[in-house]
Amino acid sequence: MMTENLLGVLCGQSFTTLWWTYFFGAMWGFGGLTFGLTMRYLGMSLGMGVALGYCAAFGTLLPPISKLFLPSVPVAETIAEIASTFSGKITLLGVLICLIGIGVAALAGLTKEKEMPEEEKKKTIKEFNFKKGILVATFSGIMSACFSFALTAGIPIGEASAQAGTSTLWTGIPKLCVVLGGGFTTNFIWCLFLNIRNRSGYQYLASHVREEHAHHGGAGGGEHGPAATGAASGAETDLRIPMFGNYMFSALAGTCWYFQFFFYTMGETQMGDYGFASWTLHMASIIIFSTLWGWFFHEWKGASKKAHGLIAAGIALLFISTVVIGWGTYLKGN
Repeated sequence: MMTENLLGVLCGQSFTTLWWTYFFGAMWGFGGLTFGLTMRYLGMSLGMGVALGYCAAFGTLLPPISKLFLPSVPVAETIAEIASTFSGKITLLGVLICLIGIGVAALAGLTKEKEMPEEEKKKTIKEFNFKKGILVATFSGIMSACFSFALTAGIPIGEASAQAGTSTLWTGIPKLCVVLGGGFTTNFIWCLFLNIRNRSGYQYLASHVREEHAHHGGAGGGEHGPAATGAASGAETDLRIPMFGNYMFSALAGTCWYFQFFFYTMGETQMGDYGFASWTLHMASIIIFSTLWGWFFHEWKGASKKAHGLIAAGIALLFISTVVIGWGTYLKGN
């Protein structure tokens, strides 16, 4: 609704543009699939910090670096050209500060892992496992960075949308139709596989869950409530599926989640030649607020003053990085 001739713009693209935009979107889908495991093993604050740290580093720097070897990459400047100007140096300094902040946040998590007894860590994160979590977070973060590659590959789509009469602020939105199509494909295939393997597809339309699936959570079960077991309780209500709530909250979560990309593409159009740095700002913002939520949910309760100091320092560095990057892009525009 915010763009002009969407179907005409997409149909007018080359197969190469559509394929790479879609392909990297599908690869990003793998990052999303494993992102939940990162939260499961590391918690929200540390999990977000590590996974999105990798995502920020790879998603920010690889597009301009890759232009050195692949001239066809649709990025305005190479990393060498960016580093040759004062504004570019300031912007890259901001990226470096961001990466250091992410490293400090990860160090805070490692400190927490070494200092706190197992029982204390699992009071807030039941399946806390630093080693397993770091491995999953690494894979998730690198694959999630493919979203940035997909947006880069889709630059011709945005340019075509502008030529069709779309306002500059909205030219990034048509790319999302292709990128998210790739992400949908990955998630759809995996969910379909799980439905078949677990024989759980009936739950989309059923009013009650079968007893063999009751331990996954019925009306009273789940991660934050008592597990429902038909044999143990015998209560019909324990097996009832809250279908309306499931669909409503899933749809609400999907809508809210989408808006990060809606606003991201809007901001990216205002970054000029240093659009690559917008990915750093996006990741740093998520890490900052997820860490604040982690504090709110007491994920760092019982950690030492050293661990608290490190995570606070990491967040401060991330905040500073957003200011420095903003300054660098402002200097470029002036």
